[in-house]
Amino acid sequence: MTTMLRSGDPDYDTELAGFQTAVPRRPDVIVPAASAADVVEAVRHAAEHDLPIAVHSTGHGVGVPFEGGVLVTTHRMTGIRIEDGVARVDAGVRWSAVIEAAAEHGLAPLSGSFPGVGVVGYTLGGGFSLLGRKYGLAADQVTAIEVVTADGELRRATPDTESDLFWALRGGRDNFGIVTALEFRLVPVTRLYGGSLQFGTGSLSAVLHAWRDWAAEMPREMTSSLAMVPMPDLPMVPEPLRGQHVAQIRIAYLGDAAEGERLVAPLRAAAPVLGDTLAELPFTESGKIANEPPFPHGYRADNATVSELNDMMLDAILDHAGPGAPVPTVVLLDLLGGALSDLPEHPGVGWDREARFTVRALSVVDDAGMAEIKAAHAKLFDALKPWSTGKLLTFVYGDSGAGDEAAKVYSAADLRRLAQVKAAVDPANRFRLTHNVEPARDAG
Repeated sequence: MTTMLRSGDPDYDTELAGFQTAVPRRPDVIVPAASAADVVEAVRHAAEHDLPIAVHSTGHGVGVPFEGGVLVTTHRMTGIRIEDGVARVDAGVRWSAVIEAAAEHGLAPLSGSFPGVGVVGYTLGGGFSLLGRKYGLAADQVTAIEVVTADGELRRATPDTESDLFWALRGGRDNFGIVTALEFRLVPVTRLYGGSLQFGTGSLSAVLHAWRDWAAEMPREMTSSLAMVPMPDLPMVPEPLRGQHVAQIRIAYLGDAAEGERLVAPLRAAAPVLGDTLAELPFTESGKIANEPPFPHGYRADNATVSELNDMMLDAILDHAGPGAPVPTVVLLDLLGGALSDLPEHPGVGWDREARFTVRALSVVDDAGMAEIKAAHAKLFDALKPWSTGKLLTFVYGDSGAGDEAAKVYSAADLRRLAQVKAAVDPANRFRLTHNVEPARDAG
């Protein structure tokens, strides 16, 4: 019998802890799974006792608070195999391990800005990669998914078998079962030209406009984001950035360093540069580009996809999330397009392929209360609404409130199809402790 932890057990709180600390969860039972068989047993236990069930690996993308039910933790499931350019990874694998393993084959995965994130949760949300404008979404490279559905059966979903489930999982996240393994293609990348340029508070407006104009001219080999980050006035922050509201332009360019230097020259000329880490680097060091904090903390994030970034929008971003904002907010602007707009042979769901940029807002809950943060984020995205084309579930973190995120993310047609898949594999809506897609009531 698989170990089951209950509140009060010595290891319960340790097993429950994850990277996201701001979303309260208190399951009746935690099942620390070490294999697909353990997951099967946990799901069958939930069914027998009529309990809802949730899953987490690293806990980065936790979005919904809950009490009761069963939580399956998968971080012990760490197997990786690479063969003929395809990786097979178990449910608990982090990108850092795949990056290292793939490098031995002269390959790279479509991992994101932070290598500590779990592969499965990231990919089931779509997977916005450092190489995205060249190679598309991580979900587009998936070839097979092994998943335990609500009936306690381990299924294998591919484009040819369980094709509706294969479609729904890639973007529908953990609504349809617990993924125990993923198989996906790797790409022939070993090095890139990358890093960041950092500018101070007085340069924010100039840098926003310069990056927006520059981005329109970039080839597919260039993936770039701009982060606006309020830096604390503390000794741990490097002197030139201390106390500044920093604009950080992040670069991941798949070309030689000399061409990379030529392409970023207009950005360097936009304003006085306070920090510059741009260089050629092995893909194994790609986490240095954004250099995001590796320690667990509480945060809340929301986003919008937009059709453009005009001057009114940039002014609104500065007004609602700049140095004078009521709540300290990190804003990230991501350049989309390129392969992110291409329709792959087997697309998933929930990615806005028409959008030109994302606008993301993230606030640390220790710096302000959840209600205060929600209100501040709402004002920002209300101001951007005339140009917004949707939102991406992969960038919704923390307590999102209303509980209707699915309706905001998926088109009406996609939501209907998702609801039909849900009714087929989880008619009792046991996997509801997430941004929930409810099963279609008229199924069958």
